[in-house]
Amino acid sequence: MGDEGNHDLSEAAPGGAPAAAGTASPAAAGRAVCRVKVLFSSATEFCTEPEGTAAAVGDLVVVPTRYGNEIARVLGIEVQPAEGTEAREIVRPASPVDLSRLRENGVREEQAYETARERIAARGLDMKLVSAHYLLDEQKILFFFTAEERIDFRDLVRDLVATFKLRIELRQIGVRDEARVVGGGGVCGRALCCNSITDRLRPVSIKMAKEQNLTLNSMKISGHCGRLLCCLAYEFDVYHEARGSLPLMNARIRYDGEEFRVTELNVLARRVRLAGASGRVLDVGFEALMRNPKTQAWELKPRG
Repeated sequence: MGDEGNHDLSEAAPGGAPAAAGTASPAAAGRAVCRVKVLFSSATEFCTEPEGTAAAVGDLVVVPTRYGNEIARVLGIEVQPAEGTEAREIVRPASPVDLSRLRENGVREEQAYETARERIAARGLDMKLVSAHYLLDEQKILFFFTAEERIDFRDLVRDLVATFKLRIELRQIGVRDEARVVGGGGVCGRALCCNSITDRLRPVSIKMAKEQNLTLNSMKISGHCGRLLCCLAYEFDVYHEARGSLPLMNARIRYDGEEFRVTELNVLARRVRLAGASGRVLDVGFEALMRNPKTQAWELKPRG
């Protein structure tokens, strides 16, 4: 799970040092690389299969993360992993004991979440608790929160350690990470992309919305996190490539003795709408347009 820049991190332990998570290394040659989704955070990781075992899509496995070992679901095998892909080795297939502990932790996390919220309110801290999580193989609880500013939560940590008698770690995360952890439904009616598909999404810019002729109303192109919709990146390449071989918006095209102006480009339907000064409107397919090889001006192909 990505953390905000200059995030706050604090641990207090009644004993014991933090266990080191598996170190990521370039994928070993000849070893299958799996893409897995960590259940508690919906973060995706690349992992290699252990020697002598084969992971199948949908399998639950224990994988090392930056926080410790976690249960993840195998999403698939990378057919052509990118060169230099960093991958950790799967620790083991999830056992009945692991799954039982996962269920028990789910109940304990709900109680820990409510307790932590009460302590935050009692301390008057300006922070929003997002989730509480018990690590699978360690006596440790992670609390994730969002805040507008840096928070001094040392007293809060002491309260939580005294209550739970476990090692405590608080991490400040960003609003995109919050949306991924909490989940929800998007304007499309499907689960949020960052939660249901992958957190490894391309950076999104307002240029992508402009390229797709979308309204620049922030309410319509922003997700639950308040940032630009992740899905704006999905079709950007299609639009960008198609527009490279089409006239620009408001381009002038002469046809049938009249000058028309491009008023709409529908890349997915492969249609162009032209409006003439006389009020005449033409709706033509991409295949009806051509560039004049001599003038480089856009024209409509002759009929027949």
